[in-house]
Amino acid sequence: MSLDGLTGGLSSWSTDPAELARASADRSGGVPVGTPRLVVFAKSVVEVQRTVAHAAAHGVPVVPRGAGSGVAGGALAGDGSIVLDLSGLDRITELRPDEALAVVEPGVVTADLDAAASAHGLRYAPDPASAAFSTIGGNIATNAGGLRCVKYGVTRDAVLGLDVVLGDGSLVSTGRRTVKGVTGYDLTGLVVGSEGTLGVVVGATLRLSPLPVRTATAGAFFATAEDAVAAVTALQRAGVRPSTAELLDGPTLRAVDQAQGGDLHRRGEVFLLLQTDGFGAEQELAEAARVVRPLATALETTTDPEVAARLVATRRAALPAIERHGRVLIEDVAVPRGRIAETIRAIGGIAEATGVRIFVFAHVGDGNLHPIVLAGSAPPERVERAVAAIFEQALAVGGTLTGEHGVGALKRPWLAAELGEPVLELHRRIKAVFDPAGVLNPGKAIG
Repeated sequence: MSLDGLTGGLSSWSTDPAELARASADRSGGVPVGTPRLVVFAKSVVEVQRTVAHAAAHGVPVVPRGAGSGVAGGALAGDGSIVLDLSGLDRITELRPDEALAVVEPGVVTADLDAAASAHGLRYAPDPASAAFSTIGGNIATNAGGLRCVKYGVTRDAVLGLDVVLGDGSLVSTGRRTVKGVTGYDLTGLVVGSEGTLGVVVGATLRLSPLPVRTATAGAFFATAEDAVAAVTALQRAGVRPSTAELLDGPTLRAVDQAQGGDLHRRGEVFLLLQTDGFGAEQELAEAARVVRPLATALETTTDPEVAARLVATRRAALPAIERHGRVLIEDVAVPRGRIAETIRAIGGIAEATGVRIFVFAHVGDGNLHPIVLAGSAPPERVERAVAAIFEQALAVGGTLTGEHGVGALKRPWLAAELGEPVLELHRRIKAVFDPAGVLNPGKAIG
């Protein structure tokens, strides 16, 4: 492929070895399979179209990239590929408070959109832990979730429409600007979570939500994960709908204590963060406290923003505290809510059997567990065995390989175990319609 035929029409690109190395990796810790040939820093939709069309004509892989914050290897680039960096497409082109929607380019940082919406009494509800640096395009690629997803849903629930460059360089618009609409197939929902294998998202129309007028917070401690999960189940049966329900297991709580010099683990082996919001936040939290208290070893409730920030900080400190101990694999499985405690207990057994240190925190309200595997705590073959056992456990109880991080390159070996060959083949046929030349992010998801 002649680079001149492509780069002559681009405003910014690089073949510098340092740039190629940076663009070939992501936060997953996965090893890039080679070195890309070129990094394109797209400054317009036309440049994205030009890049994809040129790559399709020459059979060259294109790897879309935002902030490189993914943890499943979705942005790993291989030999001879073109990395299409979309971080420069970073404008909020419309923000319409009366319609409660925003129109953005894919390089907009998640927290920046949330901040812009807040000036109008609104917010962008999905809140992945990487919100301070991840981009909307990356969130769309993996259907990212976050702490608020138990009440407000994941990225797919906030996406009304998309502008997408297909595998031949053509541009299509899917979805709508209205709250309701069922004309045609749900192509928007199909593209969300497709990890750049069906098209390159160059624009998104997003639903915004009102900022809650009140928020109430509780931190509860329990002797066992079974007790904590039983409390969450009891909340659901009582009709309490928290906006946040987050769990830290014993090893994670101890890691937070070690990092902060605290003694939280003396109050219980498991920590549960709960928040309620809206006009009835205090009353709903009071009901939550009534339900949870008999099962808890300690319980603190508050409407004071400073105290609430301290409790929320305990949850947000989990991953940094674990990362102090070395390189981690940030895994992501989801299981039926009735099997959460069983799965946490099984992960503890996997850690004991393999000698691999594993920490678990969870969006417990929707069954999404994050087993954090300390990669250097045992020989690589035992680490691989532990990760495989976690996936096998999730599937055995009717769960899924990924709740919000995506398949990327790292989970593809387990796809058939969850989906089955007939469904995998259907995926391949759908991809062929969107990407006839097969150049969009090959080797990721089902691509």
